[in-house]
Amino acid sequence: MESVFANAKKQLDTVAEILEPDYPDKKKFKKVLKILKKPQRLIKRSLHIKLDNGKSKKFIAYRSQHNNARGPFKGGIRFHPNVSEDEVKALSIWMSVKCAVVGIPYGGAKGGIIVNPAKLSERELRELCFEYGKVFSPYIGSWKDIPAPDVNTGGQEIAWMLESYEKKIGNLSPATFTGKPLELGGSEGRTEATGLGGSYILDYFQRTKKRKNRETKIAIQGFGNVGYWFFKFSFEKGFKIVAISDSSGGIYDEKGLDVNKVLKIKAEYSSFKEASDKIKFKFITNDRLFGLPVDVLVPAALENAITKDNAEDIKAKTVLEMANGPTSFEGEQILLKKGIDILPDVLCNAGGVTVSYFEWVQNLDGYYWTKEEVNKRLRNIMDKAFLEIFEVKKKKNISFRLAAYSLAVKRIIDAMILRGRV
Repeated sequence: MESVFANAKKQLDTVAEILEPDYPDKKKFKKVLKILKKPQRLIKRSLHIKLDNGKSKKFIAYRSQHNNARGPFKGGIRFHPNVSEDEVKALSIWMSVKCAVVGIPYGGAKGGIIVNPAKLSERELRELCFEYGKVFSPYIGSWKDIPAPDVNTGGQEIAWMLESYEKKIGNLSPATFTGKPLELGGSEGRTEATGLGGSYILDYFQRTKKRKNRETKIAIQGFGNVGYWFFKFSFEKGFKIVAISDSSGGIYDEKGLDVNKVLKIKAEYSSFKEASDKIKFKFITNDRLFGLPVDVLVPAALENAITKDNAEDIKAKTVLEMANGPTSFEGEQILLKKGIDILPDVLCNAGGVTVSYFEWVQNLDGYYWTKEEVNKRLRNIMDKAFLEIFEVKKKKNISFRLAAYSLAVKRIIDAMILRGRV
């Protein structure tokens, strides 16, 4: 499978061709680009915890800090067996770009632990979180690097890390982590922010296409936090969601799925495959989902879901990326040749980091906003970002991703030059 870090670097190379004419000093530009292709710091540590059976076990953990020219590092921490150095480096680049796309004052970071959290007891999971917060405490802080939840982590895991970090430094510091429970300084609207932000982008895109929601068919790959909330908000706006999947496969109904019924099925059974013999909906594989004749395909799970091996099968008119890096470089070239619009991850899923930014601001201020105020501010930022990207796309006749990257990478480069880093 193609390296996601190689994919991230290829994306930077591609946008460099568009940006280079804007910089008279070509030597300086090339130097900046070289710097952007690797993180400023990669931290790798071994975390040791005692299991319930009394034995000690080691887990490998990472934190990639890509670039802080525009502000402190920002990025989630994921718990997954496939976490790797390659992955966290790529994701930290995309976070830098994402923050610059929506204009919030952060640089990118990403962390992770190689672990299957489902195989740990609650006590073991708590100990692992405590260890991460303690071991990585020298590298994080409210004006240094602000972690958040990611794949297989949520408010509880962040609460444990916060407790461990604060014990280590000797004082309260709620602004060091975002995605916290409300009781510990979390923000209203944070849980659903990524899915809601993506639905705002789809709204604006629909207006540019003059398409009616009820006539727009959507297939969503992934039913985690992001996939669920995107499904919910799209369903409530009248879109026809014909397929939804988890890692085991999905369910399909060309007449449209009801989000409440699907949620009930998911809650009752461990997976859609487990439910397949007991429900009326047609069970499909994830490969089949990607080939459905829909208007919008939404990859909302892990990276590299669309590659050169399956891109030819995609019949959707638009791919709206809610996962991080779900389309490989080669896969994207195939989709673009087919005339498929790709609304990029660095725009579509930026709602999460935007509301994380709101949470950080509220923590630093000690003053908290209503959910209505959070959602209104989120909508303003997402609409502004889409409009800026859409105008660049039309003006330069380039893809949505190249338009997003050209705006974002220029903002990062300009900040680095202003600081005298090159």
